[in-house]
Amino acid sequence: MNHKNLILVIVFVLLNACKTEAQKEESFKIQKTDAEWKAELTDLQYYVLRKQGTERAFSSPLDKNYSPGTYVCAACSTPLFKSEHKFNSGSGWPSFDREIEGNVAFSVDYNIGVARTEEHCATCGGHLGHVFNDGPRKTTGKRHCINGAALKFIPKK
Repeated sequence: MNHKNLILVIVFVLLNACKTEAQKEESFKIQKTDAEWKAELTDLQYYVLRKQGTERAFSSPLDKNYSPGTYVCAACSTPLFKSEHKFNSGSGWPSFDREIEGNVAFSVDYNIGVARTEEHCATCGGHLGHVFNDGPRKTTGKRHCINGAALKFIPKK
């Protein structure tokens, strides 16, 4: 392969590496326009949930919240995680060893050049974070690393 073809292959791979299949609106129950999401969400929630952004580590008050309750999607209130499955990963983001089955959807993103399992609200498609295989071995072994801005906490009554 000559130098020019190699450069074209590298450019093609890099351009495709940044694609995500995460938020194809037609596959989610709740569909809104970009303008509607911007009007309903804070700037940080919009950046995280709709633009697949990441909040600064250790910036969410939910990271250190261990009160009993349920974590729901900040965009549509779908229950996503239970407090009894939350643990301190030390990563700076709220972490859970499992999701509420059926309420979280998964896809693969290549935004940093390697495949990662991305998590979304199964109802509205909002980006939540990523799941890794370095969680507590005594439970699931999973670490759902979730942006606090993507969540609202509903205390147990």
